[in-house]
Amino acid sequence: MQKKGAEKIVLGIDPGTSVMGYGVLKICGKTPSAIAMGVLELKKYEDHYLRLKRIYDRVIQLIDTYYPDEMAIEAPFFGKNVQSMLKLGRAQGVAMAAALSRSVPVFEYAPLKIKQSITGRGSASKEQVALFLQNYLKTDGEPQFLDATDGMAAAVCHFFQSQKNFGSSSPTSWGDFVKKNPGRIR
Repeated sequence: MQKKGAEKIVLGIDPGTSVMGYGVLKICGKTPSAIAMGVLELKKYEDHYLRLKRIYDRVIQLIDTYYPDEMAIEAPFFGKNVQSMLKLGRAQGVAMAAALSRSVPVFEYAPLKIKQSITGRGSASKEQVALFLQNYLKTDGEPQFLDATDGMAAAVCHFFQSQKNFGSSSPTSWGDFVKKNPGRIR
């Protein structure tokens, strides 16, 4: 797939061992748009290792279909159930390995960071995140699965963070650099 100008594709992943959500975000210049959102349902597989293989295969399929430049993934959160955390960490690791096997850089964001980036509140509900994304990306209808919007939220968070870290604080000229760094120039 040939990309034009400042076009970038970000694959967002919400890892899970029961349901994995994903979103594919296209960015043209500074304008994001949703390309695809969906879920991989894993409940039907009793074998945990088979679930991990399905996650790996689906992430590879998404990469081979959409050719993302980067992948944003939700980091596991610290919960009380250690076994659940370990399983979630494995799911995340398998998704990351799939991306890295295709040379796609991976960026990890804490759930709190994603919610805060999307809604302005780290305590936002999944429904509030989904509603914001629906309005922001101008998607039709209500999302079928909140795990899919969580995957898209990771991609949009990455877009917001990339915009924040690019441009405004970077000097545009030597004179601008001197103004922004008075103590570093002698």
